[in-house]
Amino acid sequence: MKITTVLFDLDGTLLPMDQDQFTEGYFKLLAKKVVPVGFDPKELIDAIWAGTAAMVKNNGSTTNEAVFWDCFRKRCGDKVIKALPLFEEFYEKEFNDAKACCGFTAKACITVNQCKEMGLRVALATNPIFPAIATKARIRWAGFSPSDFELYTTYENSRYCKPNLNYYRDILQKLNVSTEACIMIGNDVSEDMVVQELGMHVFLLTDCLINKENKDISSYPHGGFDELSAYLKANVE
Repeated sequence: MKITTVLFDLDGTLLPMDQDQFTEGYFKLLAKKVVPVGFDPKELIDAIWAGTAAMVKNNGSTTNEAVFWDCFRKRCGDKVIKALPLFEEFYEKEFNDAKACCGFTAKACITVNQCKEMGLRVALATNPIFPAIATKARIRWAGFSPSDFELYTTYENSRYCKPNLNYYRDILQKLNVSTEACIMIGNDVSEDMVVQELGMHVFLLTDCLINKENKDISSYPHGGFDELSAYLKANVE
């Protein structure tokens, strides 16, 4: 079946980054914001990781947002409720300073535009562990507008996380497209290439490769943006 739809990962794919460096910078900024109102730094970081783990295990009964904050409140207590406006303000303002922990490549924009010129639908399949406001910020850091994508996943509009295949099934349902008509482009072998199990086409972008399980990547089409561009031209047009 002809490919009609391209799913792009964001962090490490369209937005170059070292995941550990970004996380460290992001957590430092958040701690600086909320520690003055009663959050212990270690308690805060541990609670964020616990909330993230809870989202990854989400069984689809509610949104990732609800799962995260329920876990976070259980860890940190009722002070979380009073501090919610402060967290919202953080993502509106200070979170943007985390852009310094990321890179930029014009080839990302060129590739997305190439897809559109080829008549392909484009969506952003970024792991939905962030609120929409933070996802929109990272989209802009990469040189895009949120409106450039037909869909982008956030913790508000998602009930699963990568590598759960139900995360990808949800996207397919929202876009009303078959697995065979899609290609997933990402940099994480475990989280992005897993969708091949559903019968979806894949391309592993290796510029910021994450391969925690040291899998053999030779079975996947892979390379940088130049190789990706050539692959799309050869397999779509």
